[in-house]
Amino acid sequence: MQYPKLNIIAGYASKNMSSNVFHAQRSLEHVHATDNNVPSIKIAKTTVDKDSKITTSTVLGILSRKTLFREGQGAVLIDSDFDINQNFLIPRRTPNQSKLPYPYGAGVAVDSIFSNIDYKKLDLAIDSAFNEDNEEILKNTRSVLVLYKDQIIAERYAAPFDKNTKFLGWSMAKSLLATVIGTLELKQGFNIQQPLVEFMNLKGWEKDNRKEITTAHLLKMTSGLAWEEDYSKISDVTKMLFLERDMTKTQVLKELEYKPGTHFNYSSGTTNLISGVLRSQFKTQQEYLDFPYTQLIDKIGMNSMLFETDMEGNYVGSSYAWATTRDWAKLGLLYLHKGNWNGTQIFKDSWEDYTALPTKESKNEYGAQFWTNTDGYITDAPKDMYYADGYHGQRIFIIPSRDLVIVRTGLTQKKRTESYKTMNSLIKDILGTIN
Repeated sequence: MQYPKLNIIAGYASKNMSSNVFHAQRSLEHVHATDNNVPSIKIAKTTVDKDSKITTSTVLGILSRKTLFREGQGAVLIDSDFDINQNFLIPRRTPNQSKLPYPYGAGVAVDSIFSNIDYKKLDLAIDSAFNEDNEEILKNTRSVLVLYKDQIIAERYAAPFDKNTKFLGWSMAKSLLATVIGTLELKQGFNIQQPLVEFMNLKGWEKDNRKEITTAHLLKMTSGLAWEEDYSKISDVTKMLFLERDMTKTQVLKELEYKPGTHFNYSSGTTNLISGVLRSQFKTQQEYLDFPYTQLIDKIGMNSMLFETDMEGNYVGSSYAWATTRDWAKLGLLYLHKGNWNGTQIFKDSWEDYTALPTKESKNEYGAQFWTNTDGYITDAPKDMYYADGYHGQRIFIIPSRDLVIVRTGLTQKKRTESYKTMNSLIKDILGTIN
């Protein structure tokens, strides 16, 4: 086994354990037996010091990685140069304390009964999401929640998880960060069509066609910058997540492979560059840390949300956002209502149109940090559906034509094609219960 791969294995085990223990409030034993009990990662030995909030993972007694958990900024995988005693800024938050029923407040959800829903069939549909029908490829569903006309019509959790459990969204964080950019457009007039070189210090970009790259290119994953997104080996994405101090710069250093706007390449580095774009719009680090919470997350009552940062304090928009299933559903509901949250406009209604508009270079499968179903890739779902999509089967499905939001979380070890067969069945079964 290569030494750099040991670094990534230990880094994954340490970071994942830290976030789960300190934010999700799960036991070390359960995380080790489940989330970290996957190929390669399971060979790491992990310990947690709850006093120092340092988590250490060691691989084969050869290499160790440490993660520090900080209030407000979450778990950060650190290197030997990182000062654990420095003062860390804490995002200023204003949680929504409204007593309105869920989803618009912290009150008990209304127990509505819709005459056009077959609830017995709906129960069976939810059952099927949790039933394991293949011992070799397990679904490992942890939660399913269905919102119809702003009301919960189905909600289920696999033990020991419940409505208070915070789940890692993985790449659903991309959709969250894109939403923050939509909010920035509304609040500060940010122009996604402006070339990055006009407002960011991107050394060398002004000398070649990288000077044409805009935030719109980043949102649509058509920057043309080189990037390898492969989690099974040492690649651009694994080196960024487990070795880099500043994840906003990883993509910046890459060469241009295609003319901007002409080629689709899914890239977590691209999303973290968007985090750098967001940082460039504020004079201070505190303002940057505050903005996603004060203008989006807390306004829609995602009070459980934690958006984690890297060693330099940049939001890791590619991968690290945590929230309860109910709070993830609120993000989908915000899009279902074109940015209007119970009378307050969070982003322009045109932003929802832009988000769901398929990028032709992606073969119409990708919008703006959301996936789309325009060409019916998920065969039994409506073609107006679009969705946030995270590793291990984290999903927020938004279906405007049916007034539906479906959230599914889990720990599914499947290839994309197999995973989508399962997701297709879930959506088909739920849709079949609503007349």
